[in-house]
Amino acid sequence: MTGFRVREHRVEVPVDRADPHRFGTLEVFAREIVDPAKDADDLPLVLFLQGGPGGLSPRPLPGGGWWSTLLRTHRVVLLDQRGTGRSGRVDGVDVAAFDDAATAAAYLACFRADAIVEDAEALRRTVYGGRRWTTLGQSYGGFLTLTYLSRHPEALDACWVTGGLPPVGATAEDVYRATYPRQEARNRAFRRAFPDDGPALDALADRVAAGGVVLPTGEELTVERLQTLGMPLGMSTGVDALHWLLETALDRRGEPAHHLLADVAARTGFDANPLYAVLQEVIYHSGPREPGWAAAAEHARHPEFAADTRPLLLTGEAVFPWMYDQVPALRPFRGAAEELAARTEWPELYDVDRLAANEVPVAAVQYVDDPYVDLELALRTADGLGSSQVWITNEFLHDGLRVAGDTILPRLQDLTAGRWTVTSR
Repeated sequence: MTGFRVREHRVEVPVDRADPHRFGTLEVFAREIVDPAKDADDLPLVLFLQGGPGGLSPRPLPGGGWWSTLLRTHRVVLLDQRGTGRSGRVDGVDVAAFDDAATAAAYLACFRADAIVEDAEALRRTVYGGRRWTTLGQSYGGFLTLTYLSRHPEALDACWVTGGLPPVGATAEDVYRATYPRQEARNRAFRRAFPDDGPALDALADRVAAGGVVLPTGEELTVERLQTLGMPLGMSTGVDALHWLLETALDRRGEPAHHLLADVAARTGFDANPLYAVLQEVIYHSGPREPGWAAAAEHARHPEFAADTRPLLLTGEAVFPWMYDQVPALRPFRGAAEELAARTEWPELYDVDRLAANEVPVAAVQYVDDPYVDLELALRTADGLGSSQVWITNEFLHDGLRVAGDTILPRLQDLTAGRWTVTSR
């Protein structure tokens, strides 16, 4: 198959289902793709639940991608989650239009997993006549999967999860406590793989710390922001991409090269996905919690990650308060982000009793060296999830679906179909 047929679907939904008149409505968008040779067939449906938060669904290209595997047997529905892509994308202009930070925070709180699942249900009932479908949840999409199983298991034939079993019952603080050591291990792996890059990174950090290094976007670069280049270290190409970036980081005068500064601005700027930053910790909050910034508190307990420590360690999938001052795309969100961090009551995202009694077949792959989703917390969730099997592997990192979908998806299908069984873990 070299191509696919595309259909576009739109469903209007309230922003706040608890108070439909408060923020009005938004249009949820989904793109359905199918093998043209099978378009007339009664194919089963797969709903792809994108990673994130704040990530729009894939824009598929002919001849490539994990969807090519699924299109042999399914129609694939690519949902732009609310606040992303063509589903009412949220950016700083929208948030700045609110009269106060508390109202802006209340608006942003409507973009979590519970609302996304209800959007998917509106799409399933309206467009697909209530047909059941299988979900494929990548990363944060696994969080959405368990919220879906908690609320509408009757809608689901099966669930496949790639690197994304959520830490049900754990807090954001628990997550960062578990993942900070994993990020340190990824830093060590980077320096082992490219021994010359460590000194180059430290020299670059020293020059940035001296001050006066300005990004093409106009703001001064800090070491803290430089450290966030470590976010992709959990991906299969993350170590290599960082190596190529550092290879020519400093020019002949010992100054940061212009191309480096442009790349840093793009990689750390959140212009394309501000909700990723704003909702990064919010996706974990379920029920009552202590207020505060979870990643910042854990960061303070790790002096080895301090900006003035050498060798310099790069941070991972974490968002810090200083970002709302230093990153232009995030500045409009500052007050709302503080309000969200201070909130102590959140709707429950998971029904642990319903998950324990679950009968929908669930197959998940979890990656041993993944610094974003802690393996032990994921397995604890699996222990409380009925009808589930977990395939544990060190063959891939967090983006296993992207780089090896043709290997991973058939195995998950075999698990839920009973053609393969994970015997132990």
